Amino acid sequence: MQRVVVLGGGESGTGSAVLAKVKGLDVFLSDSGKLKEDAKELLRKWDIDFEEGGHTIEKILNADEVIKSPGIPETAPLIVAIREKGIKIISEIEFAGRYCNAKKICITGSNGKTTTTSLIYFMLKNAGLNVGLGGNIGQSYAYQVATERYDYYVLELSSFQLDGMYEFKADIAILMNITPDHLDRYDFKMQNYINSKFRITQNMKEEDCFIFCKDDPVTIGELEKIVTRAKMLPFTQKEEVGEGAWIDDGKMFVNVNGDVDFIYLKELALQGKHNVYNSMAAAIAAKAIKIDKKVIRESLMTFSGVEHRMEKVMKIKNVLYINDSKATNVDSAWYALDSMTTPVVWIAGGKDKGNDYAPLYDLVKDKVRVLICMGLHNEKLHENFADKVDMIFDVQSAKDAVAKAYEVAQPGETVLLSPCCASFDLFKSYEDRGRQFKDAIREL
Repeated sequence: MQRVVVLGGGESGTGSAVLAKVKGLDVFLSDSGKLKEDAKELLRKWDIDFEEGGHTIEKILNADEVIKSPGIPETAPLIVAIREKGIKIISEIEFAGRYCNAKKICITGSNGKTTTTSLIYFMLKNAGLNVGLGGNIGQSYAYQVATERYDYYVLELSSFQLDGMYEFKADIAILMNITPDHLDRYDFKMQNYINSKFRITQNMKEEDCFIFCKDDPVTIGELEKIVTRAKMLPFTQKEEVGEGAWIDDGKMFVNVNGDVDFIYLKELALQGKHNVYNSMAAAIAAKAIKIDKKVIRESLMTFSGVEHRMEKVMKIKNVLYINDSKATNVDSAWYALDSMTTPVVWIAGGKDKGNDYAPLYDLVKDKVRVLICMGLHNEKLHENFADKVDMIFDVQSAKDAVAKAYEVAQPGETVLLSPCCASFDLFKSYEDRGRQFKDAIREL
């Protein structure tokens, strides 16, 4: 019997363990930290052997294959030991893909992937299709493959998930953009990160579709170097394209297989330049699987957005509070600041991933009046922005950040949480950071 060891007992790990059990494999799950109570309950329910609070090396190095949580870096001593023994390490997505015959629409990119994934899922649901949502969002893909029977999956894939994928194939692959992110996990080499993102195109055939941003120089530069057999469908806001999506005269046009539709930009539920890109990518994907144009149009007009992504929380004393906690890199924060039409009290900071803040200089000078640094180590933010804002403060909790913002914000301004950094110095996740921010606002 094949022995599978799952490292990490989060959503993806427990889901993988359940799928391995359902498929009759000998499975063991190991987590160096404490498992959540519901994770332990699930493992017991499925009669899966597990350990927490440390790894028993001999129980791991006898595996035929290891399924690794995307959060565990390659440099971890245990991973090095597994590699040295010649044991194959894969991701949850690779493992689940083996047992899944559904059509897979896969989305990656440094920014915009959660919104685009959610929008495509919304469209497919509205079209009455039998569809699951997974990957870096929603319930574990592996768990759904073990317990559900969907005809379609919409999967958001991070670079870490793509790194562990080899045989997996997307039917429709979407690459939103590539900007520097997570470089701490890629030896601070941009090309390593680019290679990781482009793994989404591997194994694709002529009947598959690759949807990409023609306005992203990194993507286009890499496309010139690789050969993909898939049908190429670009989206752009700069010029008209034959097939794909483009903007002209206040309208967004989409053409797949010679069938052209359009929608007025002002009718899109998601406003802002970055959201036009998200809407374009989603519309191309929906047309590629022949969803009715009326459904596509209605979905684009009614989609309500994603929590923690430019989420308007509330207005207090004529000051608008926006939760953009999902902005964990410079590019995301750039889009957020670029869309601001009022002076900004900007809350930023957290675990820096090797950020280069230079692209934000002009925007910050132009739009930000006050910077509130919310992190354990704020020196880099001070170095980069102290001479570009009127005031700069340090805080170490969401509650203190909101209290300081409330104190300094003037009527007509916007308080924007768009951190530019990972959340792991003060919070469990970007969701935890966003929720604490919203709770603190409601308590004002």
